[in-house]
Amino acid sequence: MKSTGIRINKYIRDQGLASRREADELIAAGKILVNGIIAKEGMLINEGDEVTFTEEHAPDYQYYAYYKPQGLATQAPVGRRSVITDWKKRDMFPIGRLDKESEGLLIMTNDRRFTRKILGPDSGVEKEYVVHVRESIRQGIPAIIKKGMDTKTFGKLLPADAHIAGKNVIHIALKEGKRHQIRVMLSELDYTVTSLKRIRIGHVGLGGLRSGEARALTKGEVREFFQV
Repeated sequence: MKSTGIRINKYIRDQGLASRREADELIAAGKILVNGIIAKEGMLINEGDEVTFTEEHAPDYQYYAYYKPQGLATQAPVGRRSVITDWKKRDMFPIGRLDKESEGLLIMTNDRRFTRKILGPDSGVEKEYVVHVRESIRQGIPAIIKKGMDTKTFGKLLPADAHIAGKNVIHIALKEGKRHQIRVMLSELDYTVTSLKRIRIGHVGLGGLRSGEARALTKGEVREFFQV
């Protein structure tokens, strides 16, 4: 293998599959495969190599699209109900968050690798929102957002897709996720947000989910996140 590769235990650690020490133990026990062949300690992993567990040791990863209801916090102080407490019995956690007064799509999983795939600085995964505001939306607002808005709170933001969907409705798709970003953006443009719903994360949409419902992601949907 090429000397430019990554040591297998570090690769496994970086993918969120196990600690380096755990990886060494799994490799020594013959529970890791590289391109279908039992891995050896110290080997290097190159781009295009497929690193997997043997069938009997494969992690039971689960992935769900969940419609977070308005009024339910993603995370709350101890003793209060939240998305995290609701899903704790399944040993699953949300990728990112939505504030309490917002609603819509969250991805729930027990796979730590997903956090980087969806929220990492190089992920490029869009999150699309439908936002209702009290005031009539001016025609020039999408152009401001698409250019990369200058804000007092965050400074210069990345360009984001936006289009007007009604007199008081705008769709915004972000590739970054600063805290309360859309509410701040629209507030600085003199708009009052009355409702905010996330309808899409990358290629996964809310579809026909109702508030509080969830569905398992398909194998194809999961695979596509790892191919980004």
